[in-house]
Amino acid sequence: MNILDILALFICLAGIFIYVNTYYLKLPSSVGLMILALGLSLALLIIEQIIPEFKLGTERILADYDYHEVLYQLVLSFMLFAGALQIDFKKLAEERTPVLILALVGVLISTFIIGSAVYYLLQWINIPLDYMYCLVFGALISPTDPIAVTATIRKYSLSKNLETRIAGESLFNDGIAVVITLTLLDLAHAGEDHFLGIVDIVWVFGTDITGGIVIGLFLGYLGYRILKYIDNDEVEVEVLMTLALVMAGTQLAEFAHVSAKQAVVVMGLVIGNEGKSGHVTSAAGDYVFKFWHLVEETLNAMLFVLIGLEMLIIPWRLDYFAAGFFAFNIVLFARYVSVSLPIAAMSTYRSFEKNTIHVLAWGGLRGGIPIALSLSLPEFEGKEVIITMTYTVVVCSVLYQGLTIPKLMRITFPKK
Repeated sequence: MNILDILALFICLAGIFIYVNTYYLKLPSSVGLMILALGLSLALLIIEQIIPEFKLGTERILADYDYHEVLYQLVLSFMLFAGALQIDFKKLAEERTPVLILALVGVLISTFIIGSAVYYLLQWINIPLDYMYCLVFGALISPTDPIAVTATIRKYSLSKNLETRIAGESLFNDGIAVVITLTLLDLAHAGEDHFLGIVDIVWVFGTDITGGIVIGLFLGYLGYRILKYIDNDEVEVEVLMTLALVMAGTQLAEFAHVSAKQAVVVMGLVIGNEGKSGHVTSAAGDYVFKFWHLVEETLNAMLFVLIGLEMLIIPWRLDYFAAGFFAFNIVLFARYVSVSLPIAAMSTYRSFEKNTIHVLAWGGLRGGIPIALSLSLPEFEGKEVIITMTYTVVVCSVLYQGLTIPKLMRITFPKK
């Protein structure tokens, strides 16, 4: 199979997943897609037992092509840009302090707790994995995906402030987690002989984030001016311009050695700001937002298809899956701590709604971003453990949290 055949297969399966979930399962997007992905994995495993050659063909598909660049450069950038377009920039500006503190401090706390706990867990069950790679897992599993429960949340009487905090915190912790993951990965590859000092780490992290924000602001404003100049009836031109901006911005940030993911987030916020105003003079037409929503849903479905195929070639070891199940409980605990501590500190000068911690913690599902990050990791000893744990945590998170979040919302908030 060539790359076009594989792409066609992924898009076809993604389309089937979305169709079945929309018209038959009628579940929240991530929940439905996860159930279908599990069904795909089970079906492929059964076929593999009947036709042994099937596994060899699947292994060739996954081994012959390097998905690292596609996942990191294209999929992550597109998903983060699409998510940023949906955020109310003006409302986010009012909530910038809690959003940024929750995103930055929360991801750092979560990374340390998860990484440290998983390291001792793996030692206990005799699975060797270096502590730095445990921290890498802690960072890549920290991003949340509240888009999975947005439709449910909007049925209840949450304030706009809380909705903005949930969406904004998730959006920024995605970009920050990517930077932390890559920084820790570089440290893990450098080894003890080239270990960077804390000042160097802070400098690299700070320049990555700052540089990404600067490039995002520049290209976002440039794109906004171009889109405002284009007639809203020219929907094809608007869509092509946004595609060009995301791809050019990603490459420019990579060339400058700064955070491309933070750049596309800022670009999405700037371009989406006027586009959501509803005025005739809005920069982007409604078609642009519908297009990027479709891109996000499609890529998310394709990621679940890919992780379903990936499960055919990783070792089916009970200890790996047991580690993933225990890691899920660790991730939940870390999420509560990483949300509670910043909110407790900010409560001295800013008010928070009752049950904010419960909604932020339990509503923080793991979804497409951790899957893409785990699959885009370069080869190293222990990668299979991380992929298996990531898969297990995402499955447990989407099914358990995703299916129980409506009950939590009914208890904490009345319906509108």
